[in-house]
Amino acid sequence: MDSLPSTQCLRSFETAARLLNFTRSAEELNLTQGAVSHQIRELETVLGASLFERKARGLALTDAGTAYLPFVREALERLRTGAESLRRDRQERVLTVTMSPNFASKWLVPRLGDFAEAHPEIDLRISASRRHVDFATDGIDLGIRHGTGDWPHLQVTRLCAEWYFPVCSAGFASAHKIALPLDLADYRLLHDQERSRWREWLAAFGVPDATARQGPIFSDTSLAIDAAVAGQGIALARSALATLDLKAGRLVRPVKDSVPAAIAYWIVCPKGSAEQPVIRAFRTWLLAEADRDQEVALPIGEPG
Repeated sequence: MDSLPSTQCLRSFETAARLLNFTRSAEELNLTQGAVSHQIRELETVLGASLFERKARGLALTDAGTAYLPFVREALERLRTGAESLRRDRQERVLTVTMSPNFASKWLVPRLGDFAEAHPEIDLRISASRRHVDFATDGIDLGIRHGTGDWPHLQVTRLCAEWYFPVCSAGFASAHKIALPLDLADYRLLHDQERSRWREWLAAFGVPDATARQGPIFSDTSLAIDAAVAGQGIALARSALATLDLKAGRLVRPVKDSVPAAIAYWIVCPKGSAEQPVIRAFRTWLLAEADRDQEVALPIGEPG
């Protein structure tokens, strides 16, 4: 035989042999009856043998068709098994992770090259959203949440604690005399969403409330930090979101003072999937990255 029959011809033959009816076979295969008949004729031409004969009560397999059918069924089953194995392997290597846009842009995305190099076998998908997803329905495997960690229905691992402290560009710091929290009263403050965070932070160091009323308000903390990088003023940063800019020298801490945040970042996932290999690998990598941040994320003077 010079050529192998097509898979579609084999499927049409197996279905017709099982149902012994071209019309019903066409319905099952979502084809026209003419298409099924054509594929059967094509298969018979390739094989050089008739596979069906028409009888008063419908179709019947010829001796050649009866002999050929077990081979076709075995071949189709092996093809199905192979395809399912590949799909299952692919699904096991896909990891879909959700987190806030702030965390994605300022913490995770700049590091993804390192993860991809360490784990080229994992197909990572990132979904940035402020919404807490429903793991059962949203197709998400793992999340990084900012909060208290009180999600009893999930597997929860603390990624990192956080502190609030002022940051600005090195150029801004060198051009202005800033050494104490009170010195901040003389310069533009950058706010995220509202001015209460700066107000509360300054109050912890006895700085008058009026100081926190100056400066623009940004919808996201990451935007306020980017404005500080651009030399537009002083942002009150959360340690996790400012770490990479501090490491790279794009930001400095003009005063040593910091205030612990009441909430932290947590790695969360359904309890039943916590030890899946792709989830375990990503969680281990996240924790290692957070541990390396300690040098610049901790309050100045605190031991690592």
